[in-house]
Amino acid sequence: MADSQLLTIILIASVAGVLLFRLYTVLGRRTGHERPPQEDYRLNPRQVEDTVGSAPKLSHISPERPTDPVASGLFDIGLADRGFDKDQFLKGARAAYEMILTAYAGDDRTTLKPLLSDEVFAAFETAIAARETAGQKATLTLVGFSDVKIIAAALKNNVAEITLAFSSRLISSTADKDGKVIEGDASAVQDVTDVWTFTRDVRARDPNWTLVATSSEPR
Repeated sequence: MADSQLLTIILIASVAGVLLFRLYTVLGRRTGHERPPQEDYRLNPRQVEDTVGSAPKLSHISPERPTDPVASGLFDIGLADRGFDKDQFLKGARAAYEMILTAYAGDDRTTLKPLLSDEVFAAFETAIAARETAGQKATLTLVGFSDVKIIAAALKNNVAEITLAFSSRLISSTADKDGKVIEGDASAVQDVTDVWTFTRDVRARDPNWTLVATSSEPR
C-alpha cells in the first residue's frame, strides 16, 4: 500500500514537472508579437489610470508632446487611434497614390469612388467625362517615388488629417480620338510633386483613409 502511494506521488510530481516546463517554455520565450513594456501608458495614460482603480494617479508622468508641428499632429492622432502606425500609413499612402492615378487615367470610376471625398470625386468625374466626350484616352505609368513625406498632420474633432508630398516619376500622356498625343509625352519620364490630403474619423471602424484635397505641379 505504501509503495502504491509512493508511486502515485512520484507520477503526480512528474506530470507537474512536465506542465511547469511547458509553461516556462511559453512564458520565457518572446514570439515577436509582444507589446513593448508600458506601451499602454506611453500611448494612452488615461486608460492605464482607469484600469488601476484607486491606485495613485500617474498623470504627472504624462508623455512629452513633440514641439515639431507635424510630429505633434501625429502624436495626437496616435493617442486617439491606437491602431495608427506612421510607417504603415506611408506604405498605404504610396499604394493609394498609384491606385488613384491609374484609375483616373483609365476612367475607372468604380475604383475611385470609395477612395475620394465627394468633392474630389466630382472633380475627377468632370475631367473623365470631358475626355470621354472628346474621344480622348489617357495613359499613365508610375515609374517610382523620389520621396514621400508627411508635411502636415492634425486631429480636428476626432478627424485625423494628414497631408503628404509625393515626389514621383511618371510617364503620362493624353491622345485624341485619332491617337495623336495632345498632352504629355508617351515616352518621357516627368518629375512631379503632388500634395494630397487624407482624412479619417478615428472613431470609425473602417480603417480606410479618404483623399479630400489634391494639388500638383511639375518640378
